Amino acid sequence: MLVITNAGAGTSDQETLDRALAILREESSVEVAATSNPGELDGVLHRAGSRRIVVAGGDGSLHAVVAALHKRHELEGRTLALLPLGTGNDFARGTDIPLDIDEAARLVLEGEPRPVDLIVDETGSIVVNNVHLGTGAQASRKAHKWKHRLGSIGVGKVNIGKLGYPIGALLAAFHPPSRRLRVEVDGVVVNDVDQPLLMVAIGNGANVGGGTEITPDADPENGWLDVMISRAISPGAKIGYVAKLRKGEHQERDDVVNLRGSTVSVSGEEFWVSADGEIYGPERSRTWRIERAAYKMVLPR
Repeated sequence: MLVITNAGAGTSDQETLDRALAILREESSVEVAATSNPGELDGVLHRAGSRRIVVAGGDGSLHAVVAALHKRHELEGRTLALLPLGTGNDFARGTDIPLDIDEAARLVLEGEPRPVDLIVDETGSIVVNNVHLGTGAQASRKAHKWKHRLGSIGVGKVNIGKLGYPIGALLAAFHPPSRRLRVEVDGVVVNDVDQPLLMVAIGNGANVGGGTEITPDADPENGWLDVMISRAISPGAKIGYVAKLRKGEHQERDDVVNLRGSTVSVSGEEFWVSADGEIYGPERSRTWRIERAAYKMVLPR
């Protein structure tokens, strides 16, 4: 196995990783490669050969490895596994990969490699788990700042950097950017510029921000994109939407639309995007499509 980890991981992460490596080495030879930038990651993947790649990290680490393999045209037929060492671990949560590191390591050895889908946009950029824009992206932008501010407080799993997304969501509720956007799902207009919206989420996986089920029915094995559109525009509706979102009950609201398709296009006013927690923009137009069974992931049987 080739275990790829983040060179910037802290001491507590290294201790946790060492426990997982001890379990893996009971049944397999293991090489550990720590990378800190795309160039180093590309070099490591160049020598991966046919070995199973185990990503030791969070959603950002998994995104980086999948994106690099996709760019190298080496993703198809590849089997990956995950040791969730991140702050949010949203992909792991949505696929029932254990957050307990010992259990996760045993899953790497005993789990079932199954095809999973991938989101790809028109530029060739990929999304492993979830992409959203509007107030969700604003929450992520604020959360990123608070996650780093709080990340040094606490120990291990108790690290309160995990509060970054809830804090970001709360701050975004007071100054959320409503946008006039045209949203098309499989070529059908489901929201036009005359109907302002609060946010759009496109899910291959269910969770964002460390367990917020923004597209709760999304499944990376079913071959579809789950789309959630929030039209909570009035001040009271915005606060109510965020409160329901934190409880996973936002889909019950009359101003929330839930759809499923294979292609989603968004255009109109400038908007920021959060893709697997990475923020980019501003954009005026973007299209995402599902790439079915793009690679294999070791998942619970």
